[in-house]
Amino acid sequence: MAEWIISILLLIGGFFVLVGSIGLVKMPDFFMRLHGPTKATTLGMASLLTAAMIYFSQLQDGVSAKEILISIFLLLTAPISGYMLIKSAIHHKLKSIERTSGNDNIEDDV
Repeated sequence: MAEWIISILLLIGGFFVLVGSIGLVKMPDFFMRLHGPTKATTLGMASLLTAAMIYFSQLQDGVSAKEILISIFLLLTAPISGYMLIKSAIHHKLKSIERTSGNDNIEDDV
């Protein structure tokens, strides 16, 4: 039964990593491109790490702390790094396409 769960988690994780990577390449501007790695790829990596945690917990006694720590680190740093990249792009006045929403909410740097 655990092999099925691991297989499903690996497929889900691979799908989300693929979707996030395609979004990183195909989105039209910088602001939209950040959604791929910060949203979908983070979820995909969390799924892959959960599958690894289940697999290694079967080989050893107890739960592997490495995968839990990596998941926590990833879930904390991906949104923060995406936010910092967006703030940097706003500071450097990087242009976006017309369809990007929220352009009117950006405050000018003083």
